[in-house]
Amino acid sequence: MFGVPAPAKLNWFLHVLGRRADGMHELQTVFQFIDWCDELDFELREDGIISREGGPGLPEEDLCVRAARLLREHAGVSLGVHMRLRKRIPEQAGLGGGSSDAATVLLALNLLWGLGLRRAELQQLGARLGADVPVFVFGRDAFAQGVGEQLRALRLPYWNMLVAWPGAGLSTAQVFAHPLLTRDTPACTMEGFCEHLKTGLGGNEASNAATDARIMRGLLGFGTNDLQPAAMELLPSLRGLHDWLARQGGADGGDAVRMSGSGSAMFVPVTGCAASGAEGFAGEVPAGWTVRMCRSLREHPLRNWVSD
Repeated sequence: MFGVPAPAKLNWFLHVLGRRADGMHELQTVFQFIDWCDELDFELREDGIISREGGPGLPEEDLCVRAARLLREHAGVSLGVHMRLRKRIPEQAGLGGGSSDAATVLLALNLLWGLGLRRAELQQLGARLGADVPVFVFGRDAFAQGVGEQLRALRLPYWNMLVAWPGAGLSTAQVFAHPLLTRDTPACTMEGFCEHLKTGLGGNEASNAATDARIMRGLLGFGTNDLQPAAMELLPSLRGLHDWLARQGGADGGDAVRMSGSGSAMFVPVTGCAASGAEGFAGEVPAGWTVRMCRSLREHPLRNWVSD
């Protein structure tokens, strides 16, 4: 298997409701996949060895290797695999790159090794690797609760956005430990969120046409990312990133700039969607930043690789 995609995700909002007895945080969020992808190749090994190559800086025991070993142990098989990982999604950006890679490994090896495991079983394995892994196996826009593992399918609008990363990442653990983080946001409901979508779309359901940036700015007004104030204190360059994206977003653009996950990537709705790169942006892109024009995905590209 060659060129297998592992897409990034965005969080429309991320609410921290409280801290659980096990030290984890009770969350509510909405996930959507976008067309910014890592890629993996998989070659079957008969000798049982699991190996992975990729760019410099990858840990020897990254999530790809851990996912493959967990799946092999769970299924009780003796086969191996050699994986090649081409990283394009920035690390520690809140875009779920590592979690997406792990989910793609689970989905691909389930086929390559002929295991026949179903989606729910792979989601349970994914939860042992990280809180964001299950949604990539789930494969659909989702309203998520718990630590992110309780998923209900949504149909979100198809839209264009500008995603920017300031060249430096943030540790999720550090953001969650910051004193500015509040842990008392009132719980919302999926039904309330869906009513907000319906109202913002003028009573229509999400369509296959790209939703206008002005409408998307209103839709993103549901909730906030509770991690954003702490992230901005830890990484002051996020303030400049926010202001730059606000200018790209046009009228009221600042109100629609969102940080994804625990950061440090941010995004804003835009009209049109040029090829990836810096063409058409208002002003120069500061040195060291990564900026990309993206589209939302209607579902995970590997959704049909596993049965429900």
